[in-house]
Amino acid sequence: MAFIKLCLMGVAETLGCASLLPAYLFTSSNSGDQPGMLCSFKISTAWSCAWCLNPQADNCFSTGLTHRVLVTNAMTGHRQTFGTSSDVLAQQFAVQTPVLYNGCRSGEIFSIDIRQRSHKGQGWKAVRLFHDSAITSVNLLKTEQYLMAADMAGQIKLWDLRKLRCVKEYRGHNNEHAILPLHVNEEEGLLTAVGQDCYTRIWSLQDAHLLRTIPSPYPSSKDSIPSVVFSSQLGGTRGVPGLLMAVRQDLYYFSYKTDDPYCLHIKEMDRSTVFSD
Repeated sequence: MAFIKLCLMGVAETLGCASLLPAYLFTSSNSGDQPGMLCSFKISTAWSCAWCLNPQADNCFSTGLTHRVLVTNAMTGHRQTFGTSSDVLAQQFAVQTPVLYNGCRSGEIFSIDIRQRSHKGQGWKAVRLFHDSAITSVNLLKTEQYLMAADMAGQIKLWDLRKLRCVKEYRGHNNEHAILPLHVNEEEGLLTAVGQDCYTRIWSLQDAHLLRTIPSPYPSSKDSIPSVVFSSQLGGTRGVPGLLMAVRQDLYYFSYKTDDPYCLHIKEMDRSTVFSD
């Protein structure tokens, strides 16, 4: 059975909620007689969550909380708790091993091998890296030998997990206090991030050169930070590379081939412009 993982961040006096929803609930064939939510629990200040795809723990997901990490087996309900000294704002599991990478408000990045049984002290932390500001995103590259991390000082760093040192820094990102994602496209060799100033920036993964800076179609504001996704094959296997940007109720398309990025309102576009055959 396939599931959709949902994490709602708690604010003020409202508790956050981490849930697993069966995917059939979102299909037209839903008969309504199947069991509803497999796993749901109320937690305060749920900052992040991640699903494990490693075969040794592919029934497990993690939730980053205030001063702790909670790993839950969705089938059995068994939980492991790892105490931390800071809020866990970002998480990602490795695929090759059942190892969870965590980014904290303190600027620390650490990994947990969820197969270990001892959770006492801080000895269970394997890899430990440090930024000067709160971590907002962690992204493992496909070889799982490198980790990309961003923080609330606007720094984006590529870490070599074997040598435990920073090997590249991607400059120009703008962030002061928001939890903003990174988007890594290794096929095209691109890194994309939207800053708190509402500008979308695209860097070369290889040499960390800033390739493009795209302003938002709307005036910059904290409630209008764009959401973006880059696709190498937009529209299908024979599609073209491009960037989709969502701002408020609108969706925009940016061509990958133009030197000067331009924007087309999705409502005004011919379907073949985006979904090339």
